[in-house]
Amino acid sequence: MQKLGLIQSLGQKLSPQQIQFIKLLQVPTAELEARIKEELEVNPALEEGKEEPAEEQSADDDLSMDDNSNDELNVDDYLNEDDYAGYKMQGDGNSQEEDREIPFSVGSSLQEQLINQLGFLRLDETQEIIGRQLIGSIEADGYIRRDLEAIMNDLAFSQNIETSLDEVEEILYKIQSFDPAGIAARSLKECLLIQLDKRENHGVEVELAQKIISQCFEEFTKKHYDKIEKKLGISEDSLKEAVQIITRLNPKPGGTTDGLVRVQYLLPDFILVNNDGKLELTLNSKNAPELKVSRSYSDMFQSYNKSDKKDKKLKETVSFVKQKLDAAKWFIDAVKQRQNTLLNTMNAIIKYQYDFFLDGDETKLRPMILKDIAEIIGMDISTVSRVANSKSIQTEFGIFPLKYFFSEGIATDSGEDVSSREVKQKLKTFIENEDKSKPLSDDKLEKLLNAEGYNIARRTVAKYREQLNLPVARLRKEL
Repeated sequence: MQKLGLIQSLGQKLSPQQIQFIKLLQVPTAELEARIKEELEVNPALEEGKEEPAEEQSADDDLSMDDNSNDELNVDDYLNEDDYAGYKMQGDGNSQEEDREIPFSVGSSLQEQLINQLGFLRLDETQEIIGRQLIGSIEADGYIRRDLEAIMNDLAFSQNIETSLDEVEEILYKIQSFDPAGIAARSLKECLLIQLDKRENHGVEVELAQKIISQCFEEFTKKHYDKIEKKLGISEDSLKEAVQIITRLNPKPGGTTDGLVRVQYLLPDFILVNNDGKLELTLNSKNAPELKVSRSYSDMFQSYNKSDKKDKKLKETVSFVKQKLDAAKWFIDAVKQRQNTLLNTMNAIIKYQYDFFLDGDETKLRPMILKDIAEIIGMDISTVSRVANSKSIQTEFGIFPLKYFFSEGIATDSGEDVSSREVKQKLKTFIENEDKSKPLSDDKLEKLLNAEGYNIARRTVAKYREQLNLPVARLRKEL
C-alpha cells in the first residue's frame, strides 16, 4: 500500500536579477554594447539617456517588485540567452565614435586560388570533379589529412563517380604543383620535399637537403645531427648548409595566402593612467552606458492601473507593461552592479600589484590567487573568476588580460614568496643566453635557478618551460 508523505527541504535558487547580473558580468566590453542594443530592441520600456530627477520619477516609485499581483515577470526570453552576439567593436573606447563596418581583408580564399589554378589544367569533367574534391579536403594549414580511399568513397556516394587510387593520386600530384609551394601535402615530410623539389636552383645543398628529409627525417626532427652525418657520410659544414635550407621552408603552406580574414580589435575594459605617480583607474566608456526607464511607459502603466475598466484585455495590457518596466529596471540595475563589481575587483588587483602597475616591471608581480582578491572585495571566488576570465586593462606599457596578474608563489632562500612569472622570466633568460650548440637541460636549469635563490624542482622547471612554449634541450640544439 502506497503511503503519502510530506518532505521539507531547503534549496538555493538564483533570482532572475542575480542571473541577469551574472550573465552581464561575464560579457566582455567588446560584446556589451551589442548586448545592450539587443535589450533595447526587445524592451520598449528601456531607453538610452540619463535618468530623470527623482521627483519626475514618482510614477516609477509606485511600482513594487513584491506586489500581490499574480502576473509574475517572465524574463526567460532574455535570461536564457547564452550565445551573445559575437561582435568585435572597434575604437579606443570613445562613446562618441561613429560605428563603422568591421573591415575585411581584400583577396580570395585558399580554395578559390587553387580552383583557379585547377582551371588551367586540361582536365576532363571527371578529373575536374576529383580535383575539386581534393581541394575541398585541404585544411586551413594546407594539408590533406583524409585518406585518399575515404575521398574516393565520398566521390562514389556524393558524385556517383567510380575512380581508382592511381587516378586520384595523379590529380593530387598536379595540385601539389600549385602555389603556394607544399600545398596539398599529406605529411610534413611530403610538404618539405615538394618545396625542395620546386626550388629553381638545384645545387648540391638542395640535393643534400632532399636526402636528409627522405632518408633521415626522424633523425632530423629529433635533431640527432651526429647520426645524420654518420648515416650519409657528410661533414658538419655540409650538414649545416643543408639544415639552413630546410629551416627556411614553410611547414604550413596554407597560412601564406590572403584568405578572407576578419579583422578583430581588442577593446580593454579598464584604462589605467599614471598621473605623476598616482594611478587613476577608469572604466571604458562602453562599459558605462547611460540607460533609463521610459517615462511614456511609466505613465502608460499608471494610466491603465488606475482605470476603472478591469476587463480581461486591460488586465493583460497592464501585466505586459509592468513586465517590460520591471525588466528594464532589472537590466539597468544589473549594468550598474556590473560596473561597481568591475571597479572594485580591478582596484583590488591594482592595490595588490601596485609596484608592477607603476612601471610594468614583470619581476615586481606578487603571487596572487583568486581567493586573495575575493577576500579583499568581500565577494565569492566565482565572481572574481568571471571578471578575470574575459576582461583586460590598458596601461601605459600595454594591454593585459586580468588573468595575467594571477600566478602561483615560489619560495626563496630568504623565506619570501615570489611570483611564478618572475621565475619564468629568469628561466626564459637562461635559455635565451645558453650556448645553442650545448643547450641547458632541465636539470642544469634547476641548478641555475636554485643558485639564484629559487627553491624549485626539476619537474616544475619542465612545467614552466612547456608553458613558455620552449622545447626540450635536444630540440633547441643548433649547429
